[in-house]
Amino acid sequence: MESLVTADAGTATLEDSFEGTLTDKLREQFEAGLLSGQQLRPDFTIEQPLHRYTASDHAVWARLYERQAGMLRGRVCDEFLQGLAALGMASDRVPDFERLNETLMRATGWQVVAVPGLVPDEVFFDHLANRRFPASWWMRKPEQLDYLQEPDCFHDVFGHVPLLINPVFADYMQAYGKGGLKAASMGALDMLARLYWYTVEFGLIRTGQGLRIYGAGILSSQGESIYSLDSASPNRIGFDVRRIMRTRYRIDTFQKTYFVIDSFDQLFDATRPDFTPLYAALSTQPTLGAGDIEPGDRVIHTGSREGWADSDDI
Repeated sequence: MESLVTADAGTATLEDSFEGTLTDKLREQFEAGLLSGQQLRPDFTIEQPLHRYTASDHAVWARLYERQAGMLRGRVCDEFLQGLAALGMASDRVPDFERLNETLMRATGWQVVAVPGLVPDEVFFDHLANRRFPASWWMRKPEQLDYLQEPDCFHDVFGHVPLLINPVFADYMQAYGKGGLKAASMGALDMLARLYWYTVEFGLIRTGQGLRIYGAGILSSQGESIYSLDSASPNRIGFDVRRIMRTRYRIDTFQKTYFVIDSFDQLFDATRPDFTPLYAALSTQPTLGAGDIEPGDRVIHTGSREGWADSDDI
């Protein structure tokens, strides 16, 4: 995977450099113009193509920012709001990653790097392990405001980056990256992916003011920002790393279950132990459905199950 892929038509032969589903994904990005006419580096990063953002892109960012920032107070954890304020993130246009990095690097040593889209697992983990957060540079279309299958710039930057200002969460993300590199060598990526999904993407946190959101997948979605806290439909269960690693999840609907941490320290402490014996132990246990409740669960709310889709969990 050290070969470089260029975005100039006729000069890149994706099949010669990449194989399997990765080739398909890169071809899709190539054909969509997401490489932005420049060379893809060995670590799958590119320069953020600021010149490529259109008036429509900036308008979509501004509309999403206004909508989410306005509704999240009283729903999102204080640490997110503190990070958003500290970054001084542009509200009316797509942010310049280099400007964000000036603040981010001083605070926790993290930086945002631009990528054309999804990257291979090992590349993603290596970035996190080295305090680099890979963010898609492109913006969703105006007709995609409420749902987008793949993460765009708004999801990655607005949803993820503010919490990287928080030292404990920043350390958790780095520890996750290091753990991912090890899990990849042990065939345990599915278990670790569930941990990321139910914490970094769709996690809730208990505070003195009640449950609050910290997961980026919720933060960047108007509908799920309301559903995750207000709906009677989903389960809300206390955080347990073993339980989460056995639990499948949803990619096509709102979540059936949300796991609730008590603090970011609890989250970071859960990644301290060597997961090798944990992977071995969990490999002999059955996986659980996204909406299952198990004996021993610390149940905060048992979901009504209303509106749950009957399609398969991941």
